[in-house]
Amino acid sequence: MQKWFVNLTKSDHKKIKMVLRSKKVSMEVKKRAQILLDLDETGGGVPMTVNAVAIKRGVSENTVVNTRKKFAEQGIETALFRKKRESPPVSPKVTGEVEAHIIACACSAAPEGFTRWSVQMIADKIVLNGVVESISNETVRLVLKKQNLSLT
Repeated sequence: MQKWFVNLTKSDHKKIKMVLRSKKVSMEVKKRAQILLDLDETGGGVPMTVNAVAIKRGVSENTVVNTRKKFAEQGIETALFRKKRESPPVSPKVTGEVEAHIIACACSAAPEGFTRWSVQMIADKIVLNGVVESISNETVRLVLKKQNLSLT
């Protein structure tokens, strides 16, 4: 027994046709659009089965079922396009404030007994000052490289 039905309106058909003609849309989105057309029940004919659509479009049956479910529950936009991420998966450790501390440390006079700062010494100093909990010397190197600063 099927729970979700695909009944495309004329405006849905227009959107799908535009998506299929577009060169800026990924193949993944185009496949979902084709799946919706194959499952459409408003055309008068009998819609294809999930298995037949999966074979025809070269996707898994789960993809067909999930596309149909998203269309039935949330509409065509959700069925075709992925949701944009609101924030990155891990917030960056180096913010503008941390960069400023790294640059200030690199531009300051070297510690007593040294002629210049090393990348590891800057990383240790930033952690000791409590700017960040931990930072690698590679991250410090990348910040300095980004600012075209050299420790020589």
